[in-house]
Amino acid sequence: MFRRLISVLLVAWALGFLWFAVALPRPAPVSRTDAIVVPTGSGGRIARGLEVLQSGAAEQMLVTGVDPAVQPAEFQAEFAVPQRLMDCCVTLGFNALDTRGNARETAQWMDERGYTSLRLVTADWHMRRAAAELADQLPSNISILRDAVRSEVSLWTLFLEYHKWLAVWTLQALK
Repeated sequence: MFRRLISVLLVAWALGFLWFAVALPRPAPVSRTDAIVVPTGSGGRIARGLEVLQSGAAEQMLVTGVDPAVQPAEFQAEFAVPQRLMDCCVTLGFNALDTRGNARETAQWMDERGYTSLRLVTADWHMRRAAAELADQLPSNISILRDAVRSEVSLWTLFLEYHKWLAVWTLQALK
């Protein structure tokens, strides 16, 4: 009996990992949301967020998890952000150290502005956990549009991220 249970759990884990690795979230078409939220991390995230912001599909963009040593002018130069866009529409968040912190920082930022919809822009391999952490921190009336940035991710990164996502999913299921 114990061996069967272990076997079933192992098969479920393996099939879950296969699904997680093969069916990575995809980019979303540009559509209107109140805000764009981009956690710092792998390449392409900020560029995608700025592209959507410049298309007029959102009022503002939060880049969460920015290193406190980064100056706004450095960020602006690095990503070629026009001054008018930087002044009106881009917020750099310096309070988050991890994905859970990104979610807390985002929830506070959204609440301060009264927004009810956001586009989450993050790497395809990071999307499930980032969206789960956000959903846990945000009120249920806030909609999250998932806009995954395609990446060339290693099997090791997928393995680690799968287990982090499983931990978040399990903790949320136990609430």
